[in-house]
Amino acid sequence: MSRTFEELVAEADSACLDGWDFSWLEGRATEERPSWGYQRLMGEHVRSASRALDIQTGGGEVLAGVERLPPVMVATESWPPNVARAAARLGPRGVAVVAARDEPPLPFGDGVFDLVTSRHPASVWWTEIARVLTPGGTYFAQHVGPETVFALTEFFLGPLTGEPRRRRHPEEEAAQARAAGLEVADVPMERLRMEFFDVGAVVYFLRKVLWTVPGFTVERYRDRLRDLHELIVAEGPFVAYSCRTLFEARKPLQDREP
Repeated sequence: MSRTFEELVAEADSACLDGWDFSWLEGRATEERPSWGYQRLMGEHVRSASRALDIQTGGGEVLAGVERLPPVMVATESWPPNVARAAARLGPRGVAVVAARDEPPLPFGDGVFDLVTSRHPASVWWTEIARVLTPGGTYFAQHVGPETVFALTEFFLGPLTGEPRRRRHPEEEAAQARAAGLEVADVPMERLRMEFFDVGAVVYFLRKVLWTVPGFTVERYRDRLRDLHELIVAEGPFVAYSCRTLFEARKPLQDREP
């Protein structure tokens, strides 16, 4: 028997959100992965580093999958439940997990790290990244690109134009990185199909990925959630597209001549 709207929503609204994995959605939603394989490439960069920093590490899920870590490996995270999870997961491997806000300044000195990594940072403070990188150091990251999951955002908020559609565009982020003194390689971008098989999957996703529909709560959007439930029952999975960009930026060995 099909589960009711109320049952699906209540289950998702009470689900635990700790950590930054999405295993709760297994069998209820899918998302294509970028062709480049970020974790594998990140592992290659980390292996060749001597002092590395992973920013906004979440529960340490991505970093934990790296086989070999450098002599000095540090990770930052702002959300207390994730700090605890990351420390438990990464501490036994010698990673120092630091509780730090997702805004400047990073709690480290100048030129400390030869590698800074991040997967899906909520915000990118290029001047801080440039500051903590040693000359010749690299920033390597996978960013959330422009118009990610906009079909879902606009389902709840209505059509969006202008600045929201340009936010996190790789051309603009690359320009900001260069303004901070970094040299930026080509920035590949891919759009990836997502499918939500029931309204509970949407509720869980919106509770966890807060910026998709700012201020989302079940009560605030209950009527629209019911519309979405009926749409999925009648027509099948709700389809949206995520966007991912791959960034590699290098701090020059020496300052350019004025």
